[in-house]
Amino acid sequence: MEKAIKKYWPIFVVPTVAAFCIGFLWPFLQGLYLSLCKFTTLKKITFVGFENFKYALTDPEFAHAFWFTAAFTVVSTIFINVIAFTIALILTRKIRGTNLFRTVFFMPNLIGGVVLGYIWSILLNCVLSLLAKPLLRLDATYGFWGLILLMCWQQIGYMMIIYIAGLQSIPNDYLEAAYIDGANSWQTLWRVKIPNVMPSITICLFLTLTNSFKLFDQNLALTGGEPAHMTEMLALNIYNTFYGRSGAQWKGYGQAKAVIFCVLVIVISMIQLRATRSKEVQQ
Repeated sequence: MEKAIKKYWPIFVVPTVAAFCIGFLWPFLQGLYLSLCKFTTLKKITFVGFENFKYALTDPEFAHAFWFTAAFTVVSTIFINVIAFTIALILTRKIRGTNLFRTVFFMPNLIGGVVLGYIWSILLNCVLSLLAKPLLRLDATYGFWGLILLMCWQQIGYMMIIYIAGLQSIPNDYLEAAYIDGANSWQTLWRVKIPNVMPSITICLFLTLTNSFKLFDQNLALTGGEPAHMTEMLALNIYNTFYGRSGAQWKGYGQAKAVIFCVLVIVISMIQLRATRSKEVQQ
């Protein structure tokens, strides 16, 4: 059996490699080339070098979108992971109705981002109207916190499931040893549970960072970048640059922004993975 696997493994690998090359690698390389060009279609391409990147890096709207996205990512990542971990701790205490609570918290993750955006837009605008406050698309502050609330509501349940799996994988011997040594609940949490659940923290931080940084559909549905592009995140800014304006130069500008965006997401996620993996302990 082992010899057969070694002999025929290329047959099983080829479909996966082919799908990766066709679905990701080739489009990425083509997009990298197009970021150096002006174009309207793939048959009307003019090479312009780094002109598109110069525009992207000096575009004030793109810079504002970056800082807005960065602030949103930091706040949403902290809120989602702290709340999800807290709920996971509560639901691993064998309280009555645990499975029901897990299902209820996880369900928002099953709803599409655009649908969530419009639902929360209606709900939050109704609340703001009753309180005589500006609507989401009329005030950047309310738009920002509306996006935070939506993202937390959608993502907390998913991260909670990962944290529950991590907490349940901690050997009982560790908890019993901490109890015998006289550790209280707070000390057990910081000295035993959190170090042993670091693989789950690594995964959850990676998912929340990347999902927050590349958020698009919820941003489009909830605020649309209004007012005056003040709540426009990076993905939406790229979309508006590429599709919202006519002219060969705008396609190139949008593609250059997309390449910068891709590099930013990769760099940030790699830094996070390296930082949290170094804290993991071997069981």
